[in-house]
Amino acid sequence: MKRSAVSFTLVATMSAALCIPALPSEAADAAAGRKKARQCQTCHGIDGIAKIPIAPHIAGESEIYLVTQLKAFRSGKRTHEIMTVIAKDLSDQDMADLAAWYASIEITATLPE
Repeated sequence: MKRSAVSFTLVATMSAALCIPALPSEAADAAAGRKKARQCQTCHGIDGIAKIPIAPHIAGESEIYLVTQLKAFRSGKRTHEIMTVIAKDLSDQDMADLAAWYASIEITATLPE
């Protein structure tokens, strides 16, 4: 293999590795997330479809996105009068489980003709 091909392969492999998020110490558990989602259902619904106009639908969102947002609320990087209070008491495992639950919900959309 030529030197440039080896260098490109190494760079591509390292770049891909940097894009992979760190996994929680325990695997995310969607069933546990469903139970934990009871605290979320007033605003986001147990099905992830928002029940109030100021809350986003979170059903079908990616686990990475959901965990990232919850961690941002917990750290104060992102603020919201309700979510900041809720997220501060969530462990990394709680966040992973909640994200696994909401990400597991399948959403379909029908475009108007």
